[in-house]
Amino acid sequence: MQSMKPIKPNTVIAISSVALLILLVIQVNWILQTAKMKEVLFNEKANMVLAKATEVLASDQVACGSIKDSLNKSESGGGAPIIGRREVHKIDSLLKHYMAFYNFKIEYSFVVVKPNSYLTKSANGLSDYVYGKQLEEVEGNPQIELKLLLPDKKQFIMAEMGPLFFTSVALILVVLALFWQTSLLLIREKQIATQTTDFLNNMTHEFKTPLTNIKLAGNMITKKGGEDRLNYYSGIILSESEKLRLRVEQVLSMSDLERGEIQLQRTEVDMHQLIQDTVTCMSVQLEQKQGIISLSLNATAFGIHGDPTQLTNILCNLIDNAIKYSPAAPRLIIHTSNRNHCMVIAVEDKGIGIPETYRNMIFDKYFRVPTGNVHDVKGFGLGLTYVKKIIELHNGTIEVQSEHNKGTIFSLILPYA
Repeated sequence: MQSMKPIKPNTVIAISSVALLILLVIQVNWILQTAKMKEVLFNEKANMVLAKATEVLASDQVACGSIKDSLNKSESGGGAPIIGRREVHKIDSLLKHYMAFYNFKIEYSFVVVKPNSYLTKSANGLSDYVYGKQLEEVEGNPQIELKLLLPDKKQFIMAEMGPLFFTSVALILVVLALFWQTSLLLIREKQIATQTTDFLNNMTHEFKTPLTNIKLAGNMITKKGGEDRLNYYSGIILSESEKLRLRVEQVLSMSDLERGEIQLQRTEVDMHQLIQDTVTCMSVQLEQKQGIISLSLNATAFGIHGDPTQLTNILCNLIDNAIKYSPAAPRLIIHTSNRNHCMVIAVEDKGIGIPETYRNMIFDKYFRVPTGNVHDVKGFGLGLTYVKKIIELHNGTIEVQSEHNKGTIFSLILPYA
């Protein structure tokens, strides 16, 4: 029975995003439908209040006659429709009574008009919150219309829906925020898992090659004599041992840096002497690749208050990188100069350079620039991360200048002692 292939994280995120968007659309649609239902209930209550009030009013022949007379007089006089105080009080008391009966608490006003009057036609344009009902029992002639005006209709509906609406929106936003945060964490964890796998694979190869070479050189020493051969194979052992030391130092130092446990053993350091000593240590590795390194130590002030071991390690890292990323015989130059009360140490190579796409990523942990046709470049992707952290602990900065296929310059800017 074939096992199911694991679903890729990107697929999970895409499916979840679509599902959440569908859920969001459903939720919004549900809120809109609820608003419509609230509006229907509102209209029903308004019409019921108006119907009951007009029913009772229509049964009062005296009041209806008085209202009709008042409207006729107002119309003949060319003025606005005016009815007596008694009739106004009666209509108002009826509306208040039935609004309380139906638990309909909203500000209102009303007018009594003839169905074909100018006011009626004007009110029709405001039909969203104007409700009308004719008094059908006035001498058997429907000549009077009671209009109920509820201008706060939308605010009333929103007030009733407020808690539901805002709670729904808040929950949707919280779910979306948590989802995207979870997605970002998932992507980050996936990247870390991939980087860790690459790191372990690279570490295996990095340690395996020097150990194999050391073993081979040791066997050759025991089998073949001669001072020249002895010196040659001893040089290989020293070179490969130095590579192992650098790799182990990188891993251990990065662990200490991440935990904040690394303590700089600061002292007065002659950087010109330290550079010369470091070049001597790396000379065997350079000779194996038929490379050369030139020194242009022009700084007039070169005393640094720092940790000589850590400073040596970062120089070894930069030189090692320059050697690795030079496809032919490496040509390296180390310059020193002074700038704004700082010493500048520039390590320049004529290697493959760093494409502009990757320049902002080279100091990220485990990141390694793709080398195209150069397949023998190995490393953990920790060197430049380590270099930057150590320089920052010395209150310095690091700058990079690079041109693809033309070379790279790493400049370390360190304050004077």
